[in-house]
This record gives sequence, C-alpha cells and structure tokens, in this order.
Amino acid sequence: MKTIASRIVYRNRWMSVREDQVQRADGSPGIYAVIDKPTAAMIIPLEGSMENGHLYLIEQFRYPVRERYLEFPAGAWEDNPDAEPLDLARGELREETGLIAGRMDHLGFLYFAYGMSSQGFHLYRATELVQGVAMLEHTEQDLLVKRFSVAEFEALCRDNVIKDSATIAAWALLKARQDLL
Repeated sequence: MKTIASRIVYRNRWMSVREDQVQRADGSPGIYAVIDKPTAAMIIPLEGSMENGHLYLIEQFRYPVRERYLEFPAGAWEDNPDAEPLDLARGELREETGLIAGRMDHLGFLYFAYGMSSQGFHLYRATELVQGVAMLEHTEQDLLVKRFSVAEFEALCRDNVIKDSATIAAWALLKARQDLL
C-alpha cells in the first residue's frame, strides 16, 4: 500500500488524528484515519509469585465508553515522548500507584489498537515493590489503586469484568515468557 497524501485533521496535547489517502496494491484508492499518540509503557506490578502473589491494578473512568474499568498502570509522557522506556515505566508506576519497583523486567512491545492507532507500549513486570506516595495528574483525580490476588485477577479476566484488551494481552505475554524470566 502506498500513501499518496496525508493531512492532520485534529490535534491536541495528547494525540493527533490524520487522514491518509492511499493506493492499494491493485491500484484502487482508499483512505485511512490514524490516531497518533506517543509510545507508552504498561506495568504489571507483581507482589510475590505468579501462583499465589498479588497484582496492583488501577481503576478509572474511561470517557469514550462511559464506565470505570480495571487495568494495569500505563501511560505516556506527552511532554517527553522520547523518554527511555524504563524511565517512563518507573515514572508511570509511581505516578499512578505510588509503588517503587526494585526490579523491572522488560517483557516486550505491543500495540494498543493497531487497526486505528500507531500507539504501542513497552511492557514491564515490576517486582520488589515498596509503597511510596502516588503523584496523580489532575486528569487522574478519580483513579483508584486496587490489589488483587493472582487468582482473583484471573477470575476477573475470565468473567469478563476486566475489559481492557491491553491488560489481558500483557498478562498473557507475562505468562508466556515466565520461563525466560
């Protein structure tokens, strides 16, 4: 597929939306709307083992779907989009949960929704956790931190209570990579 033209149709501090005119392999024209956002980090805060440990999740209101949902801490730094992924992960973990990790293991890189957005995220497992003070941004004032046993978390996934696909994919990647860590 070849991009013929591209234009920004909307931009704010957190994202831009562009419309690309494309030419498909068969020569037919098309358009794509793409949401561009800076690369993020997602963190799986794990206290103890995968079998009988605990996980920290955040719960916050997600405006587009008008509901509160549980998910792993994650975020991007719009003011510093070129930050080192590890620094971003440590910063987001502390900002949203107050947790400070003694160890951070990089698990891989995933995309949030590559059918409509270019935004990806580095995934880290955070262990050796020490509780500090959360430093929430003004936009996160309704954010809550919740602690679940691994069994409770997996039941929430299985029962479709956790609806964040990135959180579920992150957990699956951690489980798949467990033998490498």
